[in-house]
Amino acid sequence: MLEKHSSAGGKVQACQCRRRVVAFFSSPKALFLVLWTLVFASVFWWRTSYVDEVGFSLQLPRVRTGPMFRPVAFNLTDFGAVGDGETLNTDAFESAVAEIAKLGERGGGQLDVPAGLWLTAPFNLTSHMTLFLAEGAVILGVEDERYWPLLPPLPSYGYGREHKGPRYGSLIHGQNLKDVVITGHNGTINGQGQTWWTKYRKKLLNHTRGPLLQLMWSRDIVISNITLRDSPFWTLHPYDCKNVTISNLTILAPVSGAPNTDGIDPDSCEDVVIENCYICTGDDGIAIKSGWDQYGIAYKRPSTNILIRNVTVRSVVSAGVSIGSEMSGGVSNVTVENLHVWESKRGLRIKTAAGRGGYVRNISYRNVTLNHVNIGIVIKTDYNEHANDFFDPKAIPALESIHFNGIHGQNVDVPVRLNGSQEIPVRDISFRDISIGLSYRKKKKIFRCSFVQGRIIGTIFPAPCANLDIYDGWGRLVKRSVLPNKRSIGYSFL
Repeated sequence: MLEKHSSAGGKVQACQCRRRVVAFFSSPKALFLVLWTLVFASVFWWRTSYVDEVGFSLQLPRVRTGPMFRPVAFNLTDFGAVGDGETLNTDAFESAVAEIAKLGERGGGQLDVPAGLWLTAPFNLTSHMTLFLAEGAVILGVEDERYWPLLPPLPSYGYGREHKGPRYGSLIHGQNLKDVVITGHNGTINGQGQTWWTKYRKKLLNHTRGPLLQLMWSRDIVISNITLRDSPFWTLHPYDCKNVTISNLTILAPVSGAPNTDGIDPDSCEDVVIENCYICTGDDGIAIKSGWDQYGIAYKRPSTNILIRNVTVRSVVSAGVSIGSEMSGGVSNVTVENLHVWESKRGLRIKTAAGRGGYVRNISYRNVTLNHVNIGIVIKTDYNEHANDFFDPKAIPALESIHFNGIHGQNVDVPVRLNGSQEIPVRDISFRDISIGLSYRKKKKIFRCSFVQGRIIGTIFPAPCANLDIYDGWGRLVKRSVLPNKRSIGYSFL
């Protein structure tokens, strides 16, 4: 009887225990506590297993300088670099690039440049590479030109742009590459161009100065979110490249005393986007090129399919956006939109000459703002700077299908100068929605044209020259031009 009693009591206790367990797990707080315990235990087990497997003690992961864009990433300091602004780190950059070059089949590699001043001589990039500059990272070009290699002349220029023979290479260089990214958290590439500019003015250099960043015969290029400053010569020079995206750059050089420091010069390039950039330099903000005289004609590589948008430019000595003068391979299908040019000598400029050959066609400017600019729009056909005396004066460039829509400004000295000539006329040019406020009251020749054929659509200010047909806003002819070939250009402003 006693055993039966004990058994019945045990059953009652077990039943009560089950009820308590069910009640416990019915509580949301209890369920959360159990799940959290399981997750923590799983993570602890995984980390312990990982440490046991690789055979070293548990450590915190190394802090990265930026996001991972490639399967493998290196830090410049892994190769012995010292960011003190004095140690020459060329070997470190070259060693890092050599390691990344081995990873092409695995998707390439990334080189992280951390905060610091990283002095270096010029070095080359490789395909399938990302160069990432952290916030506070500055790559400094060594000032002694003896460290800068000499390269053959560009084939479409015949010889070095400033001197015959070899030319200095760029600080960061690449040839025949594919899939290259240069980006960061607004790190800087600084060419320390002051020494170069001084030697150039004093005629102490025997070769053409090198760009800051030049990629040649390459494709699938992205350059974004960095600052480029104080280039010895042209700042960013993609040469004969395809599929190039340039975005969110800040490009800086002194507005005077920094000769030929163009911001971005796409040269014989195809499928290019330049967007969301701020450029303030000692020459053209952006200059689209395609070779020089007979050498560019023979090279036969046009610049085509180029989009420039959302860009702000200051160019005290030159122009916001130029085409030419080296355009002998041809320039076509260019759109410039949402451009702001301020405190500049010129806003929009096309420059060429007899002997250039080639063409400039299908060019569209939309939504351009000009503030404190000497000349708003310039087309110049006698820019007579030639590679040598062997150019063909019968190589006549063609200028046609050039359209301006939504050009507005204030404090502009001279709104428009269209300097066609009898041998190089400007054909099929149009203006729509133009309103440019003048910096002072001038009654005559503020919109000048010669050897120009085209049209005005709707009402524009200031009043156009008589060389252009007038159409209303619906495209109906109102007045035919009466002076299609009259020369009325003053040359002092061009």
